[in-house]
Amino acid sequence: MIKKALLAGCVAMGTASLWASPSALQPQAEVTASDGNTTVVEVKKEGVVTRGDVKIIEATENIRFLSQQMAKEYLYLFLVPNPEEAKGRLKELLITLADNLRSIAVTTKDQDTKDILEFLSYSKDQIAQIFTEKVNEENAALMLDYSETLLEGADSIAAAHAYEFTKEEHMLIITKKMEYLIERIMKYYAALHVGFDTPTNESQMREAIAKFDENMKSIESYEYPEEIVSVEREIVRAWRANKVFLSRSKALFIPKLMLLSTESLESLTAKIALYHNQNQ
Repeated sequence: MIKKALLAGCVAMGTASLWASPSALQPQAEVTASDGNTTVVEVKKEGVVTRGDVKIIEATENIRFLSQQMAKEYLYLFLVPNPEEAKGRLKELLITLADNLRSIAVTTKDQDTKDILEFLSYSKDQIAQIFTEKVNEENAALMLDYSETLLEGADSIAAAHAYEFTKEEHMLIITKKMEYLIERIMKYYAALHVGFDTPTNESQMREAIAKFDENMKSIESYEYPEEIVSVEREIVRAWRANKVFLSRSKALFIPKLMLLSTESLESLTAKIALYHNQNQ
């Protein structure tokens, strides 16, 4: 899983599953792609959702997160001291990516998924090569491209194994998307200041911010117990503070502070995810 075990109260990376036992399969299911658009897809399996399907969906969420985090970390090598420490983190993320790709490979029986995995594995190998080379603008551009490749591949695999989420699974997915969106926002926040200040990158950051706002509304409308309400309020406060700087991203760039703030926001979001995980 991603970064730190969710059951330890942070972003998932441990061995415990994010999901409850499989739920009943529906003929169709809604799938939200990385661009925030929701489409209805045909569910290809029969009977009930298997533990394998649940495992694959979990892995795709991890890959989405990792795709953005690796690109963000690489871009920050231009800006943050201790490059060797940053390179160490990148290698750890690459290992985690490989673990999630392997998890899908040994689980899926879907041929389309297997074909996509081959392409994603190639992308992973290319990223590994980049990590062995000197940090430069060309490789940073490639990392931005590969992050989108991994993201699109994860979206496609998730669509192939889509099923109807329970209410709590849906809320858990929302928190996972929030973690991914934080990394995506910060990826483009960094990109705008390391030579990739393009209208497209600016637009992508704004779209990710808008999607995070949308997911925040789902969190705020959910009736949490008192001990979780305090966490929810803290997320609202932290996000408002982050948006002040993000709204002035071109004029006000403070990478170290934003990295620390991002980690805090992800930690708070993971506490909400833990609640929904345990509440299934």
